[in-house]
Amino acid sequence: MQTNIVSAQWLLAQDSTAITILDASYFLPTMGRDGRTEFDVEHIVGAQFFDIDNIKNEEDPLPHMMPDAAIFEKAMRDIGVDNDKQIVVYDNSPFLSSARAWWMLRYFGHLAVCVLDGGMTAWKEAGGQTEAGNPKTDHGNFQAGMPKQAGLILFDALRADVESGEADQIIDARAADRFNGAVPEPRAGLRAGHIPGSLNLPINSLLDSQTGKLKPAETLQKLFDDAGFDMGKPCVTTCGSGVTAAGLTLALAILGKTDIRLFDGSWSQWGASDAPIEK
Repeated sequence: MQTNIVSAQWLLAQDSTAITILDASYFLPTMGRDGRTEFDVEHIVGAQFFDIDNIKNEEDPLPHMMPDAAIFEKAMRDIGVDNDKQIVVYDNSPFLSSARAWWMLRYFGHLAVCVLDGGMTAWKEAGGQTEAGNPKTDHGNFQAGMPKQAGLILFDALRADVESGEADQIIDARAADRFNGAVPEPRAGLRAGHIPGSLNLPINSLLDSQTGKLKPAETLQKLFDDAGFDMGKPCVTTCGSGVTAAGLTLALAILGKTDIRLFDGSWSQWGASDAPIEK
């Protein structure tokens, strides 16, 4: 099955032995919440925890830089991910952190992955069961492959493109006040502002404030249009540390766009450098 989002009703109707469910809840450092702790208290029955804070390049000081294929492969095997299984990722965070896991799995070759629309809230409202604790799982056979409809761009390449005036259109998922440089960044030591020439579409604007679900496709399209985004041109998504940028990538994929590269270092890297900024 190749789809980007599924409903809680769809997931309830599936044979649980044919689906791997991953909880990819993540919270900003300033929010006073911890995804792993909340998973241990309550998660979808049979789910495993996809730890965004730990499935990364441990040697890089930046928060969420992509690991190499061997590290990602081991992490997936440890939580029971198999190559032949459909994966459903969900979250209980306010900014669609599950999209980061969705994007990472695609980057390492697993196209059979989708996001549970509305996450934990939608699951419980649909009558889905939850459990506590750390469920045991069999070791998976996941093998990392080549990216499938998932692109990545690193700092040096993006900086060169921006400074030469040849960058793809860049769209930033941070809140407008952060994008405009009107408030300090939540991570200490970062300049305020945005990458020159970039557009802003805060991730929260894509989500229904009551349900946490992604807004309908026609509404998503209007939001991108109103932000000045050109669907006919390739793009780079960015945010604070590479998590909510994946939410923009997911929304664009729902609209049929896949010529997208995610700036993995995002503002955690750009804002800490001497690269040009705008406010």
